[in-house]
Amino acid sequence: MATSSPCVVISDEEQGYDLDLFCIPKHYATDLEKVYIPHGLILDRTERLAREIMKEMGGHHIVALCVLKGGYKFFADLLDYIKALNRNSDRSIPMTVDFIRLKSYCNDQSTGEIKVIGGDDLSTLTGKDIIDTGKTMKTLLQLLKQYNPKMVKVASLLVKRTPRNVGYRPDFVGFEVPDKFVVGYALDYNEYFRDLNHICVISESGKEKYKA
Repeated sequence: MATSSPCVVISDEEQGYDLDLFCIPKHYATDLEKVYIPHGLILDRTERLAREIMKEMGGHHIVALCVLKGGYKFFADLLDYIKALNRNSDRSIPMTVDFIRLKSYCNDQSTGEIKVIGGDDLSTLTGKDIIDTGKTMKTLLQLLKQYNPKMVKVASLLVKRTPRNVGYRPDFVGFEVPDKFVVGYALDYNEYFRDLNHICVISESGKEKYKA
């Protein structure tokens, strides 16, 4: 069984950065505790993941499958970097794009029920924002098997260290993070915070304010 590529590990002791060091939308100023992963660091790490994907997937036609809604920013930036490598290197990957939506959260808890919406031509590379327990991704991978793809590789920006994890690990990981509920960079809390560039830790007052 192949192991996933190395990733940036953020320790349990990491406290993040003060909000006033970054540009935060005013309407979220009291709803966040800390900036956890700044936008620039996300982009730099995503660029590196694009290189690793090109190295491993070169020569294969890829159907890049975006897991909506939380994965759209990571997916778009990852594909931009892959397209740049396609233009500027001797090796390139033919690529088509599709989208699927998975919904499993209400407030900050997984409901256990996974709704799947969309996906017409499902084949190879999936891009996801965050792997929490791994149950959602395992469900999606079972669905993809019905299409008999030659291979399936999963890229996830974040993987959480949590005792609830079912043992699933993506092939390409940006950051391994503690078991905290994070928002921003398209990660939401009941549809809020998707418009935040940085990945941040939501405050208890923020959870209460936007509770469903």
